[in-house]
Amino acid sequence: MLDDLLITSEIVIPSSLLSWKAVRASGPGGQHVNKVSSKVELEFDLAKCENLLDRTKDRLRALAGSKLTMDDRILISCQESRQQYKNLCLALEKLAELIRLALNPPKPRRPTKPSRAAKERRLRKKRQRGEKKSRRSRPGNQEE
Repeated sequence: MLDDLLITSEIVIPSSLLSWKAVRASGPGGQHVNKVSSKVELEFDLAKCENLLDRTKDRLRALAGSKLTMDDRILISCQESRQQYKNLCLALEKLAELIRLALNPPKPRRPTKPSRAAKERRLRKKRQRGEKKSRRSRPGNQEE
């Protein structure tokens, strides 16, 4: 049985919203990887979570990307270690980090305009490139 997942001092995800299963890992490892189920798949039921605000849930859905399933669950898998318990701890930490990321709203973008000096530099370089290209043409082909 899982313990409640502590995100911040105010936010705790109840263990009833978390479920996990162990499956066989892929990749190198020889006979060990073929007979031991050490990969962990952790599921978090986002739809039933009441501890997070709706805007935080929306950011979490966007951050989860392909980890978000059709039934509004976040699926995190971990096979970094050969030990099942260690993979479970790593998966829980990944989920906590993802939720912490979603708690911080993105900084609003303030549109800026290029300065007068920047515009003049751009136009000067553009003129220089044009002159360089015009010098590449054959002599006598100049239209003025």
